[in-house]
Amino acid sequence: MFDRYEAGETAVLVHIDFPDENTREDLVELQLLVDSAGARSVGVITGSRRIPDRKFFIGTGKAEELAAMVAATEANVVIFNHALSPAQERNLEQVCKCRVLDRTTLILDIFAQRARTHEGKLQVELAQLRHMSTRLIRGWTHLERQKGGIGLRGPGESQLETDRRLLRGRIKTINRRLEKVDKQREQSRRARMRSDLATVSLVGYTNAGKSTLFNALTESEVYAADQLFATLDPTLRKLSIPDGAVILADTVGFIRHLPHDLVAAFKATLQETREADLLLHVVDCVDENMGENFEQVQAVLKELEAEEIPQLIVCNKIDLLEEVEPKIDYNDEGVPIRVWVSAQQKIGFELLLKAVTELIGETIVSLDLKIPAHAGHYLGQFYKLDVIQAKDYDDLGNCIVSIRLSEADWHRLVKQSQGEIESFVIDTLDEVIS
Repeated sequence: MFDRYEAGETAVLVHIDFPDENTREDLVELQLLVDSAGARSVGVITGSRRIPDRKFFIGTGKAEELAAMVAATEANVVIFNHALSPAQERNLEQVCKCRVLDRTTLILDIFAQRARTHEGKLQVELAQLRHMSTRLIRGWTHLERQKGGIGLRGPGESQLETDRRLLRGRIKTINRRLEKVDKQREQSRRARMRSDLATVSLVGYTNAGKSTLFNALTESEVYAADQLFATLDPTLRKLSIPDGAVILADTVGFIRHLPHDLVAAFKATLQETREADLLLHVVDCVDENMGENFEQVQAVLKELEAEEIPQLIVCNKIDLLEEVEPKIDYNDEGVPIRVWVSAQQKIGFELLLKAVTELIGETIVSLDLKIPAHAGHYLGQFYKLDVIQAKDYDDLGNCIVSIRLSEADWHRLVKQSQGEIESFVIDTLDEVIS
């Protein structure tokens, strides 16, 4: 058997076109991912198929072509721009005599390199362990303890079973630690709500310029580079706006077909996006795939249940376009929907802050509700969000409560209650008395 390389510096890339739009990937994006991982591409295998081959994903002929290119270029890793099954990985490794990675493993490797905080490292390790748990193979047969015969009888657990047990134990440990982190973030969020500071979260496709914009607005020194997933750990800073201040959060960039293991592992980090009062959706307006990337970000936001949070589109990098000046685009109701800026040249920031100020004023709502006794569980949700301003009871036992919360949180409560909570809203003072 050949050695399974832990990492490689020279790589052969494999990209296959499929007719199904949901499985189609971008070759240029793969090359950027490979560069971000620190590898060097020495060859590319392309082709088209209707459906993946069950054994090799690319078919027997392409697998032989791939093996020949690996031998000719002396590459030590093959990287697929697709998700491979464990069996396909092993079959390809046997043919190519080198390490074979799929798109998910490549993204996980980049995340492992970028993680700086304790929380970030835990989240990456959790995602890697979940991914690895489906790819354990019987590679430790010399430690097999289930053989028969004199002197070969053991406690009855194979090395493969031991690995699985250790993985399960480590995953439980990491989950417990991340639960503590989640509680700490929830406490911080409650403190921000008590201080009446709204949270504005930067979201967007990876490498759209979020961290550069974050640094320019807050005069911070968050790591920013022209590479995919330069930012991994979330950073929060106070940002002054014309009518006060907000908390600005820089978060991890999204990418098409973001692995579910990553979404699950980064739940605590992505909570900053889910609980934001306003999303600044940063778009690279010089990217040829701007429209597709925009839709991919919207799809991830929907998966995070954050699609109802108000958004302001920030068209970045206008300094690379001809005859485009910084401006604010408004909808028919006079609400800002799009701002054109350059984070690198610090152009259009006054307009951006003006638009944020106008939107933040609309994202905080104050409501009075008359909650009957049978619906008292809603009070528990209000206490959890720490949004109760005043509370009293009328002669019939109804709870009269005044709340102040973000529009996003209110829409989320309405959705969870299937509209019931909306029926408790008091429109006038006369309704309180009656």
